[in-house]
Amino acid sequence: MKNKFFMLMLVLVIGLLAACGTKEDKATNSSSDTENKQVLKVGTSADYAPFEYVDAAKGEEIIGFDIDLIKLVGEKLGVEMQVQDMDFNSLVPALQAGKVDVVISGMTPNEEREKVVDFSDKYNQTEQVIIVKKDSGIKKEADLAGKKVGVQTASIQENLGNAIAKKVDVSVEGRTRIPEIIQDMMSKRLDAAILEGGVAKGYLKTNDKLAAFPVEEQPEDYKAIAVQKGSDLKDKINKALKELADEGKIQQLEEKWLEKAE
Repeated sequence: MKNKFFMLMLVLVIGLLAACGTKEDKATNSSSDTENKQVLKVGTSADYAPFEYVDAAKGEEIIGFDIDLIKLVGEKLGVEMQVQDMDFNSLVPALQAGKVDVVISGMTPNEEREKVVDFSDKYNQTEQVIIVKKDSGIKKEADLAGKKVGVQTASIQENLGNAIAKKVDVSVEGRTRIPEIIQDMMSKRLDAAILEGGVAKGYLKTNDKLAAFPVEEQPEDYKAIAVQKGSDLKDKINKALKELADEGKIQQLEEKWLEKAE
């Protein structure tokens, strides 16, 4: 009986020690998740040429400035960047929910976004423009009175549209994707659109019926990479961006993707 009792107690003690070890292992693993990951999930909205888009004539692969950049960052971090396409207004919620580890999508940090996610250092700076049809008669913001202006939902352009609406009587209408905005403008469901300058250049180059002029009050507009709040990825990405800039590789991407849109 004594032997049986001893063996039972020994089994219980071993079980308790194993359970404690498991808890410690889990705690250790959770604290170094980003260090152990071989693949990072990257969220983007592939409707923002030349930063992220799909060239249907060449296939279904997402390409562009941001995509090349995040892959170079991945090489610096020693991880594979797995890019996923989703609607722009879903990117920050997906990051918060842990569905993606990183977001790169021509995204500009602002007060609302910075409350829930962290941003890297800036990697590109640009201006905002209002794009119209040449025969619209719209040449400045005051001409937008009584008109419908298209913007991408949850974007900095939506904020700019609302700011303009406080000065000029315009109706600001959101769309999920940039091509929808251009299509609705060409079919006269919208009178104008607010786009980031680099994106607008692509449409101006391929459509001679379009024209553009700068937004009068230009905000400081730069692009950054978003990560989960408190993630150790922020410092690692910043280090990678600095190295890529010092090596001239970001400038090479600008020459490859942005200057050809001129």
